[in-house]
Amino acid sequence: MAEMTLFPGAHVLVEYKTGQYIGQLLEWSPPRALVQIAAVVKHPDQGDLHRPLETEVALFHQRRALSHREKTWIPVQSVHPYRGTVPEYTDSLRQALEAEQRHLEKTRRWAERSLEELAQLQKDYFPHSHS
Repeated sequence: MAEMTLFPGAHVLVEYKTGQYIGQLLEWSPPRALVQIAAVVKHPDQGDLHRPLETEVALFHQRRALSHREKTWIPVQSVHPYRGTVPEYTDSLRQALEAEQRHLEKTRRWAERSLEELAQLQKDYFPHSHS
């Protein structure tokens, strides 16, 4: 049970929106906890969270990572004990951003290859079609 193992000053792993961070627990006040950000584990996703993978939306959100020492309220169910080494903020931000870029590039390459394979299957399925 998180409430029993966490105390002010403890390092925690938190999920906030679509990002993940290491921080210091400042206050535990269910249903939320106040956390000061120390490092970025996963950079937040970009775009409209309610319409994932859609690019033609009214507002394609640019989401910044929470900043170093930023204090934010996190739902307690998204706060977990962290026992590892806390990386330096700027290094962690760079690594998280680059990991997100690699993931999106890999997804782009996968989508392009999938489209090629589907085009070939379409020719195989419908050899006399003119599409």
